[in-house]
Amino acid sequence: MSAARRTPGVVSATSLLGAGHAGGVEGSLPVLLVVLVAGVGTGALFVVSLLAYVRRRTTQYLLVCLAVGALWARSIVGAGTVLGYVPMTIHHLLEHSLDFCIAGLVLYAVYAHAPGSLENTRKSS
Repeated sequence: MSAARRTPGVVSATSLLGAGHAGGVEGSLPVLLVVLVAGVGTGALFVVSLLAYVRRRTTQYLLVCLAVGALWARSIVGAGTVLGYVPMTIHHLLEHSLDFCIAGLVLYAVYAHAPGSLENTRKSS
């Protein structure tokens, strides 16, 4: 590509969509099997967490359920990447965003419901 056609600091649509990404996992059977096993496992955990939330109906259980659901979504994104539906660049964006959401949900569940927290203080009054 000539210097006249390349603009510094501008990202092309092709690179944003992950076209031409070298070293991808698309079509890898071993990676697909690992992602599918992880998906089945986290899917089962999500169902258990959903049942726990339905039984308890507290904010803390809802936050944990949402975090486990986001963990299951990571497996779905991974399978989509291996099967060629999700480009690698989008995969990384989604996976790191889900990681942030999972961490935020778990930390908030712990912080908001810890002994001495605002919600627990209001309940005891």
